[in-house]
Amino acid sequence: MARFHATPNGDVPFTPEEEAEWDARQAAWAVGENDRLAEAARKQRDETLAQSDWRAAKAFETGAPLSAEWASYRQALRDIPQQAGFPTNIDWPVKPE
Repeated sequence: MARFHATPNGDVPFTPEEEAEWDARQAAWAVGENDRLAEAARKQRDETLAQSDWRAAKAFETGAPLSAEWASYRQALRDIPQQAGFPTNIDWPVKPE
């Protein structure tokens, strides 16, 4: 697909060098897609874990064990990067009631 520069005098096609440079940029961007997805997923996972940190802290402070469902949920969040489909297909755990 030919690319063009928009100018006041109309569209001007890219030179072969500009086409090659643009193709290289797009290829580099595509290569980094999984890294960007993984970073976003880890950020979401970290934020979700942080929302339940108070439960773990309270259990520790009181000496009471964290409920099994909350412990399991928090571990499932920590295990997200090890899922087979990570980072494109993530099975997010459901927060306990």
